[in-house]
This record gives sequence, structure tokens and C-alpha cells, in this order.
Amino acid sequence: MAATIDMTPKNIPANERLIFALDVATAAEARALVEQLGDSVSFYKLGLELFMSGEYFGLLDWIAARGARIFVDLKFFDIPATVAAAVRQLRNRGVTFTTVHGNQAMMEAAAAAKGDVKILGVTVLTSLDRGDLDDLGFQCDVEQLVLSRARRALEAGCDGVVGSALEVRQLRASIDHRLLVVTPGVRPVDNRPLDDQKRVVTVQQAFEYGADYIVIGRPIRDAADPRAAALAIQQQIANSLI
Repeated sequence: MAATIDMTPKNIPANERLIFALDVATAAEARALVEQLGDSVSFYKLGLELFMSGEYFGLLDWIAARGARIFVDLKFFDIPATVAAAVRQLRNRGVTFTTVHGNQAMMEAAAAAKGDVKILGVTVLTSLDRGDLDDLGFQCDVEQLVLSRARRALEAGCDGVVGSALEVRQLRASIDHRLLVVTPGVRPVDNRPLDDQKRVVTVQQAFEYGADYIVIGRPIRDAADPRAAALAIQQQIANSLI
């Protein structure tokens, strides 16, 4: 087993380290899942699929009223003024995190407008590998790109980054430990299907490497018993933090 990385003195309750990706098509499906999960999940990620349903903010407010935390994952990418305006729309609504997937000026604009919302800079999507970066015209490896984007995010005033746990060790060794690291591409056990993810780790590995939060969707959503699946992951998290 790899040596454990210092988690840093962040006061994050263990049960909030699991962020469930609420990737369903309608608000009705989302509400049913939230009610089924009950207290097994206290942090939800709302992404593009629900945004396109036209019921996004009603659902956001409903989840916030239940006392859960919310991660608005819309990966803002536009001119800085528009990014700032979008971030301001999220203030004072119970939103904990939102994402920016842009350049330095966009991240700076988001950070300046954030209010009570924490800004996460997207590093490299966990569905991308070296071949995909070649296709996109990046002349560096994944690790170099992640480190560069993380440094720039912190300089821009962002609170953290989203990235694969495979790069977290280098982030912890090279970047200020204040940086929050939110890790998607996590599977509860080694033999779970990868779906469209390419750079994945297990729950235990994510926290050993130094992640602050993990994002898990399909292994919970598609389980025969989503609540039991979420509780099992929460136990894995608790065991990883001992």
C-alpha cells in the first residue's frame, strides 16, 4: 500500500467528503434519488444534464432547503464578465462549489465574484488521457498540465481544483496545501466498470493520495440499492481517514 499523504488541517466532516453526482434527466428523478438516499449523502453535484432540464434552480433550492451541500458543476467558460455574472447568480443560495474551465482571466473573474461560493478550477477531465491531449494540441503530459493549471488556479484566487487523484500526490508535493482537491473518476473497487472514465482510482487510493473530496455518480445511481451503495462508500471513506 502506498504511503499516506498528509491530508492537511482542513476541517471537513467525513460524511461530506462524498459528493454524489446527481446525473439524471429530470428534477423528479433527482428528487426521488435524494429522498431514497436520505442521510447517506449530504453533498450533491448538479451538472449539465439537469441544467438542460429547465428545472435546475428549483431543484437546487429544494436540495439546499434539506440542509445538503451543493456543487454546481457547469464548468463556466466565457468572457470574464459573463463568467463573473454567472458566479454572482449562485451567491447566497446554499452553493458550496462551482467550476470554471477557462483561462486565467476567467478564473480571476470568478474568484472576484464568488462571495460565499468556492471556485474550483478544472485541471484535466478524468475522461481524457495522453492521446486526447495530443488531439487537443497540448504539447505536454497530463501531470505537467494538471500542475500548471492548479498553480494558475491558486494564483487567480480559486479555492481548489477538480482533477484525477492520480495527480494529487504531485499537487500535494508542489502546491500550497490550502488548495482543495475534488476528485472525480473514483470507483468503489478495482474491478468496477470505467464507463467513459480513463484515469480512475479507488476510494481508498483517492484519500491515500491526498484528495479532500471524491465525486461518485453511476456506482451509486445504478446500484440495485443506491442508499446501501452510498453507505458502503461512506464506510470506505471513514476507514481511509483513520
